[in-house]
Amino acid sequence: MVHAYILIQTEVGKAAAVAAEIGDIPGVTTAEDVTGPYDVIVRAEADNVDQLGQLVVARIQNVDGITRTLTCPVVHL
Repeated sequence: MVHAYILIQTEVGKAAAVAAEIGDIPGVTTAEDVTGPYDVIVRAEADNVDQLGQLVVARIQNVDGITRTLTCPVVHL
C-alpha cells in the first residue's frame, strides 16, 4: 500500500468545495481545507505508485477549482 499527501492550490474561494468533493473520491482518506501556501491537503492511498498517479491525474486533478497539485508520497526510512 502506498500513502501520499497531496497539496492543492485552488481558485480563490473554492477550497471548501474542492475539499468536500475530493473527500468523496475512493482512495482519499482525508481532505481538509487549510491556510498557508496550499488551500487543501489530502491524504490518499493506493495499492501501488501507478494507481496513486492515476488517482491524482484522472480523479483529483479533474475537480473544478484546482489550479495546482503537489503529490508527496510517504516514505519509511
